[in-house]
Amino acid sequence: MVTSKRRKNGTDTASATRDRILSAAARILSTKGYSATRLTDIAHCAEVRAPAVYYYFDSREELIAEVMAVGQRRLREHVESALTALPTGSPPMDRIDTAVQAHLQVELQLSDFATAVTRNQGQLPDDVRDRLRSEGAEYLGLWRRLLEEARTAGLIRPDLDLRAARMLVMGALNWTPEWWNPHQGSLSTVIDTATSLVRHGLGFPLSQAHTHNSNLR
Repeated sequence: MVTSKRRKNGTDTASATRDRILSAAARILSTKGYSATRLTDIAHCAEVRAPAVYYYFDSREELIAEVMAVGQRRLREHVESALTALPTGSPPMDRIDTAVQAHLQVELQLSDFATAVTRNQGQLPDDVRDRLRSEGAEYLGLWRRLLEEARTAGLIRPDLDLRAARMLVMGALNWTPEWWNPHQGSLSTVIDTATSLVRHGLGFPLSQAHTHNSNLR
């Protein structure tokens, strides 16, 4: 068989085929969404026959769950790497800006896996969502720490509920793939707009910022 020869020659291992199916599933999920994603579309995109998908994954749900797990991990790791690359002692609001930028970059430009996560998380069945809860909690924890650091530094308005603020910010970021069109505005413009909205939405109005900063000294 052609497949056997390709595997024997080392040009198409089982691992490579499995990765290709995962990448294809991420691409389809990121464009069509959970409910419209079919195994036949994934197989066509991966250049394998549809029954071959079941050789590597027991079910559609198992395949989608793994795509989502990879996407969540890549999203978190990209944001963590961006934060780690900042100079030591960077102001908390600059760290929040960096997290917003990294989140949008990876979900809109760098990874179909990350886009699949942010587009489909709310559509997943409960059993798949339960399997992803631990990784999702790590990313939520990263954002919780960012906001708490900014509040401790006196940079977030005391009247804001941090949990609500965190969920609203992340909800807005995760919804971006639903409406952003690169032909109607650049990614850099979206990032600049998002960081401005988050920074000024969380922080003090300009009219109060000088007085507040003076009181902190």
